[in-house]
Amino acid sequence: MPEISVIIPVFNREDFIIECLDSVFASIYKDFECIVVNDGSSDNTLKILQNYSQKIKIINQENQGPSSARNQGIRASKGEMLTFLDSDDLWLPEKLAIQAKYMADNPECRICYTEEIWYRYGVRVNPHKKHGKHSGFIYDRCLPLCIISPSSVMIHKDVFARTGLFDESLPACEDYDLWLRIASLYPVSLINEALIIKRNGHSNQQSQKYIGMDRFRIKSLVKMLKTFRLNEENYQLTKKILEKKCTIYINGCLKRSKEKEAKFYQNILSELYE
Repeated sequence: MPEISVIIPVFNREDFIIECLDSVFASIYKDFECIVVNDGSSDNTLKILQNYSQKIKIINQENQGPSSARNQGIRASKGEMLTFLDSDDLWLPEKLAIQAKYMADNPECRICYTEEIWYRYGVRVNPHKKHGKHSGFIYDRCLPLCIISPSSVMIHKDVFARTGLFDESLPACEDYDLWLRIASLYPVSLINEALIIKRNGHSNQQSQKYIGMDRFRIKSLVKMLKTFRLNEENYQLTKKILEKKCTIYINGCLKRSKEKEAKFYQNILSELYE
């Protein structure tokens, strides 16, 4: 049984998937399985994957989004620890080895993540200060925006029994949603080395498909308040950031004469103080 499962969701990434997979198999750590969930690709992605059929397990499904694809991979996984890799990202060869050693040396740790190297439109860029990484109980750091890349994480599979899987009702910000649930229960360890390469700015990027991404984060925050057992401090922090995000989103709706949508988020604010 492999110690680590690598889970890669992919949809129409014929231009990226070869480099992605090659970065996985360049790993100096070898005790892993690689599960690729083909989320209904209509280009040559599946044909490319079949060239790796001796090295990977391919799961095909109709297009249902990254949450569903990752969840399929989780359910099919055999490893004690799980890692995810977005199909437009790359790993450095030592990524798995460094994280596996960290987890072995710190058996109380249930999840760790790493620093990142960013490229936008093929040019290396520096992340903004707001994307800074933190270690420990970082729930408050995860509230404003997503600071953890799925491609950087290594996580014990048993964590999902407590937190649940990725929320398949979210077409985007599904990682933000999951990290909130995890960070409310567990400390998150940062490995202060850049071990992944994120390639942003291309037209096929999932986050480029939606305008007003905060509406998905608002949905997650409402869910945290209503259905997740938060301590009082985290409850109040969640309530405060929800109020801020709703106010900004409402103002944007009103500027664009979207009164009906603005009313929906005004009602969310009203419910906070009932």
